[in-house]
Amino acid sequence: MRLALKTATYATMHLTVAIAVAYALTRDWRIALAVGIVEPMVQTVAFNIHERLWSRADKEKPAAA
Repeated sequence: MRLALKTATYATMHLTVAIAVAYALTRDWRIALAVGIVEPMVQTVAFNIHERLWSRADKEKPAAA
């Protein structure tokens, strides 16, 4: 549950930042909105996979002697 909440809040923050940066670069709200919606969706999935891989790596880490 915590990972889902963390992912959702990260997605919201990323959406806002992505739209703002895209708008600052293009000065076109349509392009900014398109980039701002697509890029964070892809990034959120990548982040979730990244977190799961790190969690798996932590579980597989051998115990210290």
